[in-house]
Amino acid sequence: MATLSVAAILAENARRRPDKTALVEGDLRLGFGEVWRRALARAGALTALGVRPGDRVALMAPNTAEFPVAYYAIAAAGGVVVPVHLLLSTEEVEHVLKDSGARLLLVHPAQADTGRAAADATGVETVTLGAEFDRLAADAEPLPTHLTRAADDPAVIFYTSGTTGVPKGAVLSHFNLVMNATVNAFDANDIRPDDIALGALPLFHAFGQTVSLNSTWRAGATLVLLPRFDAARAIELMAEEGANTFHGVPTMFVALAAAAADAPALPALRVCVSGGASLPVAVLERFEAAFGARVHEGYGLSETSPAAAVNQPDFGTRPGTIGHPLWGVDVEIARAETDDRIELLPTGELGEVVIRGHNVFSGYLGRPEATAEALVDGWFRTGDLGTKDADGFLRIVDRKKDVIIRGGYNVYPREVEEVLTRHPGIAQAAVIGLPDDLHGEEVCAVVVPAPGTAPDAAAVTAWSKEHLGRHKYPRRVEFTDALPLGPSMKVLKRELRARYADR
Repeated sequence: MATLSVAAILAENARRRPDKTALVEGDLRLGFGEVWRRALARAGALTALGVRPGDRVALMAPNTAEFPVAYYAIAAAGGVVVPVHLLLSTEEVEHVLKDSGARLLLVHPAQADTGRAAADATGVETVTLGAEFDRLAADAEPLPTHLTRAADDPAVIFYTSGTTGVPKGAVLSHFNLVMNATVNAFDANDIRPDDIALGALPLFHAFGQTVSLNSTWRAGATLVLLPRFDAARAIELMAEEGANTFHGVPTMFVALAAAAADAPALPALRVCVSGGASLPVAVLERFEAAFGARVHEGYGLSETSPAAAVNQPDFGTRPGTIGHPLWGVDVEIARAETDDRIELLPTGELGEVVIRGHNVFSGYLGRPEATAEALVDGWFRTGDLGTKDADGFLRIVDRKKDVIIRGGYNVYPREVEEVLTRHPGIAQAAVIGLPDDLHGEEVCAVVVPAPGTAPDAAAVTAWSKEHLGRHKYPRRVEFTDALPLGPSMKVLKRELRARYADR
């Protein structure tokens, strides 16, 4: 039996570079050796509480030092981490605890009210991070090292934001996560031990957990945590700490590009990675102009650990694409209409993005039917539509579910959004289809105006008409202060459709 544990990422650094700064949060600075000691002490506490290898332990915490310490403690004790999104209601947290079969919840004081209420309702024991967990760790015997796990044993269960129905638990193995961190660190990007990365992405989400935490530490580099993202504070902190690496979602890149003009000093960034949602080329250009740094856009899903493809220095970068598949991963385009088998399409054709490789999950916890629908012929069906060009660059066109069919013509919202974000009065745009008696669906743009502007709906429509085909331009334009975002900072189009459908 091949054994492997996510905990080895931290354990190996503690052996190789114990005094190297691993983690910075506010005034707290911890070396790899100290983080590992804290994790083993807390793993001892978990074992004393009855956590056995394979048990699920829920973790609900913001981007404070407690999160990585608890995360590696659960892994060291042989437990399975169930990260809990911080914006969930009590009922939604109850669903995650019940569905995952969690036997314990580790909750940060800031989330304790919601976490405890959900845990009490489901009969799950709760330990508060900070004083309570520290006391238990001080009283317990620390583990000498991490417990043995098989490479294919579950390591983390991510609850997918559930764009359809109830969130499902995607089960990822130690092998999935260690390989994804390794390939991200050494193949996709050139991450070096002296790099300093800003950890602003939520660590409870796959992108923040793999790319910011595990990949940074896999390379022996330093992670600087920012518990609440604020663009001006992020720039200030990166400049103070000498950070050269930033991972973010498009909304963060929008905010950073806008805040750069007023910043007293800008960090010298070497590695910038965008993921989580499509990055409009206009935003990429604004950010690169402000910071003088190249953005590498990537793509992945909770079910793929998450990284599947990214613009990689080795292949050259191409704005508007998600680059090439990661080392050891295949990303292809299959016929979207065929459900029961994978039929790969020729270069340049539009179809469903399908993925196979070491990053593909074991399945959805307790949902064999959903797993069988998603894993077909050894490929994971993403539900995203895309193309692959002759140079191997992949492009995501849209979610299969978000395509608008207006008068029999397909309209891809992403294409319309790319055009709208070039309008000087528009900071962000989300395009949705709304029911229409005449055309079946009508194209509606929900727009966040750029600061200090007040665009007019008719004028936006007229401007769009000059830049888009007749069936594509938005006949309806609605204005909002902010777009609703899901756990992974993706725009929740179902909420927008519900909000504007009956107006």
